[in-house]
Amino acid sequence: MKYKVLLLALAAITTSCSPQADINYQIIPEQPQQTMDHFSASDAWSMHIIGKWPQEKQDQVADWLFSTDNDTNGKPKGIGLSLWRFNVGAGSTEQGEASQIGSPWMRTECFLQPDGSYDWDKQQGQRNFLRLAKERGVNKFLAFLNSPPVYFTQNGLATNTGRDGTLNLKAEHYEDFARFLANVIKGVEKKDCIKFDYLSPFNEPDGHWNWIGPKQEGTPATKKEIARAVRLISKEFVKEGIDTEITICEASDYRCMFSAHMTNHERGYEIQSFFCPDSVDTYLGNTPNVPHLITGHSYWTNTPLKSLRDYRRQLRDTLDKYKVDFWQTETCIMGNDEEIGGGGGFDHTMKTALYVARIIHHDIVYAGARSWQWWRAIGGDYKDGLLREYTDPDLHDGKVEDSKLLWILGNYSRFIRPGAVRMSIKATDKSGQVIPEGDTDPQGLMCSAYQNTNGQWVMVVINYADQEKNFTFKVDGSKVKSWQGYRTSDEAGEDLLPIKKLKNEQIAVIPARSVITFVSQD
Repeated sequence: MKYKVLLLALAAITTSCSPQADINYQIIPEQPQQTMDHFSASDAWSMHIIGKWPQEKQDQVADWLFSTDNDTNGKPKGIGLSLWRFNVGAGSTEQGEASQIGSPWMRTECFLQPDGSYDWDKQQGQRNFLRLAKERGVNKFLAFLNSPPVYFTQNGLATNTGRDGTLNLKAEHYEDFARFLANVIKGVEKKDCIKFDYLSPFNEPDGHWNWIGPKQEGTPATKKEIARAVRLISKEFVKEGIDTEITICEASDYRCMFSAHMTNHERGYEIQSFFCPDSVDTYLGNTPNVPHLITGHSYWTNTPLKSLRDYRRQLRDTLDKYKVDFWQTETCIMGNDEEIGGGGGFDHTMKTALYVARIIHHDIVYAGARSWQWWRAIGGDYKDGLLREYTDPDLHDGKVEDSKLLWILGNYSRFIRPGAVRMSIKATDKSGQVIPEGDTDPQGLMCSAYQNTNGQWVMVVINYADQEKNFTFKVDGSKVKSWQGYRTSDEAGEDLLPIKKLKNEQIAVIPARSVITFVSQD
């Protein structure tokens, strides 16, 4: 008997002295959240030039952005974007300097010609990347535009120079504008065998700056103008048998979606205005080809940390009230993102990458975004590109470098595939006490969990802290045996680097300022 008591005592000591994780995550399949649609970036202001470079350089860029293949060591070749955004041009390139847009990078060609005919050989570089994306498995495409064709605008330009805050479209050209968009959908599909699944006809129409400068293509618009145009586009699509969905309205700021932010009564409250039947003048909820979905940009709402969470909660509350889905369709680093020094100067490191990972996490977990889309796939010396271009003076060649930001987005886009369902997570401490909102410590660990349509589980864990962290995680009722991790950090070569497999409920260690995606293994 004494011997048995001694063994029990030793067992108790061993158990109490065994290592315990600081936090334990429990994925709860019985509490599904939103279904994920896709991750994306746009071709804007880059691919019309880089899409004409030597083919091997185009292929490298396309591999980084779209590939879902692995190399011989099991390391992903690319981030596997599942949707590609195509910027439909308004014709500022043909105008040259007369466009009042100074940089040739920010000008775009237009398929429509002055005589009313169409040239489907225009926008060649961008169309090349449509093909490269499709060859690497991308099967969803979105066409977006910043301005109607210059032939239809009130000032004859693709920029809003010298105008007020109304839509830069002549009243007599609304139907022509709708017809142009239908022709673009049909024309690109016939020319390049690329079907645009979505059309976004307005981009930041609520911008409180009202697009007064000549820097880029763009136009403001009131909600009534948007509603009028969308109804006509829908009518034209129905007439032409086009099933492309019309998404609205790429809000410049989340606060314009559920309230009035730095604007007047003609803008703001966009969710209520477009999706509440009482808003007779602007209601689009019963319009053919218009899904119960609203799109917006997460600029200006990412700091301070309390606002990062609170604005998204307010957005989600309004979305839920009117039963509307949400996509985050554009963001990059701006001047108010002071924590990482603002937008100036490209950053190859984890400094910007982690900051963006935190935004992605909050957009998905708190705002319930079903899709998350970065602004530019390739940029220059600014924090607006996943990749950094260094272009020769004649624009015919150059080089492109990757960044930690690219691979951080890949921690999501490469593994969370279209149709995946996000699941709730319960967090407990060492004593088993539940930690309220324990999946989100914006200065420490943040995690989210998903189940792909093939049954595979995915867990993305961000460590924002300056020291390593440890944790365990498990899926309720699952028979997962192990997890393959892919880590991105500031260490050279750690760009979705496969790491040692982890047994189920084994303590995981995540280095300081890194991101690991865990994928379940049979």
